Amino acid sequence: MAGRIFRQRADAKEPSLYTVQIITLIWAVVFGILIYKNARADVISGSLIVYLAIVVAQQCYAAFRQARTNPYSYNIIYYRGFFLFFLTLLILTIQYCRAIFQIPEAFSARDIIWFLTDSAVTYLFWSILAVVAFSVWLCVSNICLIRHEGKRLVNVLGILLAFAMSGGLLLLVYFGAMHPGWIPEKYRFVLNLIINLCSVMYLYLQCMLIGAFLAVFLAARLVPEPDRDFIIILGCGIRKDGTPTPLLRGRIDRAVAFSNSQKETTGQMPVFITSGGQGTDEKISESASMKAYLLEKGFSGEQIIEENQSENTYQNMLFSKKKIQEVRPEAKVAFSTTNYHVFRSGLYARRVGMQAVGMGQRTRWWFWPNATVREFVGLLTEDKRKQAAILGSFVVICVVMTVLSFH
Repeated sequence: MAGRIFRQRADAKEPSLYTVQIITLIWAVVFGILIYKNARADVISGSLIVYLAIVVAQQCYAAFRQARTNPYSYNIIYYRGFFLFFLTLLILTIQYCRAIFQIPEAFSARDIIWFLTDSAVTYLFWSILAVVAFSVWLCVSNICLIRHEGKRLVNVLGILLAFAMSGGLLLLVYFGAMHPGWIPEKYRFVLNLIINLCSVMYLYLQCMLIGAFLAVFLAARLVPEPDRDFIIILGCGIRKDGTPTPLLRGRIDRAVAFSNSQKETTGQMPVFITSGGQGTDEKISESASMKAYLLEKGFSGEQIIEENQSENTYQNMLFSKKKIQEVRPEAKVAFSTTNYHVFRSGLYARRVGMQAVGMGQRTRWWFWPNATVREFVGLLTEDKRKQAAILGSFVVICVVMTVLSFH
């Protein structure tokens, strides 16, 4: 079947999310010592290049290792999203430091501090074309989505995000590049601090968005090994007459295609778990609707287990796990959903202690971007402690560098 087979490595240790903070803390101590001893600018800039090179290598290694051990981890969003920022910063730093290495006596530690203080704004400036192109793509796909699905608030999320990203970026770059002489000296620090803080927060969201889109896209390309005992089919709404919607049919068909392929390859036929409760506006449960569809496909009732209590993806995984443990606790599990939903579904599966591998049914090109934006918004509500730790460290560095640049 199309896609890369993911082989689970339950015993492999995942990389630590906070390694970059530790490396940064060590370099900050070194940086402080060099400034205290009035080290030459080329020595200080050299230490910065070494630091950034180590961080880039660590982020690349962590992203690769995380993808091999657990591609549904929230950490992989950080590794992939911030790798691009650190790589760009490394390239810009090397370019900037070429002049320092040639005439180090013409530069001071404050010049390097100013460069670091403006690094977020500089990165955002270099990302303008990419952000505008991405925003145009979101708008075009959303317009097509509205033409096919109708005018609803949920169908314009991509357009709203596109305008927020482009408008916010242009404002930040404009104000970040300004050095108005009419502003009194005592207010310039406050203005720079506000601009730098807004840039850092925008940078954080941009990196998270990049990481989330990559995580969603790459997770959907994975397929389980053909040795599954169970396939969980995740519900997503049914029609008024009780039949599956096209989106839900796609999830069922994806599971059926995998099970048939596995049967041909290994002779083993997995058991389907139809997972989905009954909404207040639904005639029957999503689970019952999926079961009826599978029965029409020629599968027997013994090949289907109903899970009809869940109301969301997390409960899909939690209640399905309980059904599986009643039959075979050490079973190998797969789940079938839509391509944009694989990553978050896999994240919830891991949270309930189930090492399931997902497969995603393709959607229309104009549907996927807006759906992925919804997934991104949902992911922003996850792991608030990690987000606070990462964003907090950026904010602290921003404040410290801004203060140092004015003293």
